[in-house]
Amino acid sequence: GAATAAALLLGVVGRMALLGDPAAPDASGGTVALSGSPDSRDPRKHLTSVAPRTGEPVPHGDPTAGPMPQPAKVKDALGLVERRALRLREGRPANGFLGPVGGEDALPEGYSAEEYASLQDNPFLRVGQEPLSTFSIDVDTASYANVRRFLASGQVPPADAVRVEELVNYFRYDYEPPRDGAPFSVQVEAHKAPWAPKHHLVRIGLRAIDVSIADAPASNLVFLVDVSGSMGEENKLPLVKRSLRLLVEQMRRQDSLSLVTYAGQSGLLLPPTPGDRKAEILEAIDRMGAGGSTNGAAGIQEAYRVAQENMREGGINRVLLCTDGDFNVGASSEGELSRLIEEKRASGVFLSVLGFGRGNYADARMQALAQKGNGNAAYIDSFSEAKKVLVEQATGTLLTIAKDVKIQIEFNPAHVAGYRLIGYENRMLQAQDFNDDTKDAGEIGAGHSVTALYEVIPAGVEVPGGDVDPLKYQKPPVVEGNPSAELFTVKLRYKKPDGDVSEKIEVPYTPAAAEVEPSADFHFASSVAAFGMLLRNSPHKGTANWGLVEELGKGGLGRDPEGWRKEFVELVKTARGLAETK
Repeated sequence: GAATAAALLLGVVGRMALLGDPAAPDASGGTVALSGSPDSRDPRKHLTSVAPRTGEPVPHGDPTAGPMPQPAKVKDALGLVERRALRLREGRPANGFLGPVGGEDALPEGYSAEEYASLQDNPFLRVGQEPLSTFSIDVDTASYANVRRFLASGQVPPADAVRVEELVNYFRYDYEPPRDGAPFSVQVEAHKAPWAPKHHLVRIGLRAIDVSIADAPASNLVFLVDVSGSMGEENKLPLVKRSLRLLVEQMRRQDSLSLVTYAGQSGLLLPPTPGDRKAEILEAIDRMGAGGSTNGAAGIQEAYRVAQENMREGGINRVLLCTDGDFNVGASSEGELSRLIEEKRASGVFLSVLGFGRGNYADARMQALAQKGNGNAAYIDSFSEAKKVLVEQATGTLLTIAKDVKIQIEFNPAHVAGYRLIGYENRMLQAQDFNDDTKDAGEIGAGHSVTALYEVIPAGVEVPGGDVDPLKYQKPPVVEGNPSAELFTVKLRYKKPDGDVSEKIEVPYTPAAAEVEPSADFHFASSVAAFGMLLRNSPHKGTANWGLVEELGKGGLGRDPEGWRKEFVELVKTARGLAETK
């Protein structure tokens, strides 16, 4: 209850003081990324201060050496937590936990309480020891929009906010559509790696079948909207309402939309309403207002109940969660919420997570919920991004073509000495998981494309990384490659949206006999990957620099009807300017 929550808040005060305030900026001010699971027992391992312009981690020293001096801003923040704890003890709303709210509860300028899971770049692996690379697909794009938001505000994003695969997959690529009734097409392109001339860069592309919104099956959409106090800012609930209006305009008579709102308690604001009764739906959207604490678990329970009671057989059944992720009442930890979502996904209702706002954006939690809920995650930083996600790519967001989609690459040691998957660090699977239909994996929507990039080291070229001592009791394996010219084989497993048994596709890849020029898409995907590696300061960035990123990006503009690629090139210039002012 309130006493427990107050105790938790005061416990945070104690930990912050004990550790010399690990969540504080340096004396010059900065934003803070709360990295890792909220369930983690030792906050010292997961709290990282980030300088406001450079994005460089600010060291906090040895936590065992005793408290560090507390600048005025730190004392202000501690006082804020104490005030909120007092409010909870008195049974009054605490206006969110460390969220950017107004009045006496506003965080000091320069503070942020955003949460990002820690990511370590995938290493190079030796084919002789690990010939199989297995991972779950990821069609999420939240990281790109979030990175764009940081750069637009004059800040380098925290490294853990940069998921390279989500940057690459934000953009459309000119992959051939599937044929002969297959749900996907698989295509491969390989050339020299722009940042490592002795290596090759392999681009593996998947494209799902296209379905227009007019041809999509009837939909049962339940929007679960956070209307707590932390959602009051212009880029939160007001932007949610504008975004919902976009989707309502596309709805048909056979579709239905429900609105469940939650703050301290959840409630059904709009029961399932046919899509042609637009005036009723829009009036309900207009009634939503922000205030109170955030009981996300209660809202999730109610939203799934409404969706299950209105199930459309063979249709689109989906809950769309619109929030900043700042849950602070009821089941609020990442683990508790993930387990709740796992239970609900068995109902056949899928989940989309739409993130809004800044300052207390819980990225790690949003990603976990989307992955556990057979869904996808997007970050809405602007009205144009809302249009992209809910109008231009509506069927990709709403209509699942296949679930539990896994990719496994088998490399031929006759031609490949080592490899590294670029990105997908939080989507890696064990080799045996590929054939295990009980293992959860990613979903892909209509018209979605997925790109995976591998940096491949040819046979005879040294593989970076340490060696182990020779084995004493057994002979080391002899690397004998297949005499064929195949470089590798792409294997793909997937289930139908309502299925439990997977199907498999295999596509071997043999390099062209003659050297061919890289496509514009290859140049562009290379540019985005290098952009992400520079933002992360990846140990594998090789000779990549901002000039190379810009050159590749401009060379890969190609057809760009929406202007997304041109916008990316401008972002590169912004990032370069920030980096050069360090």
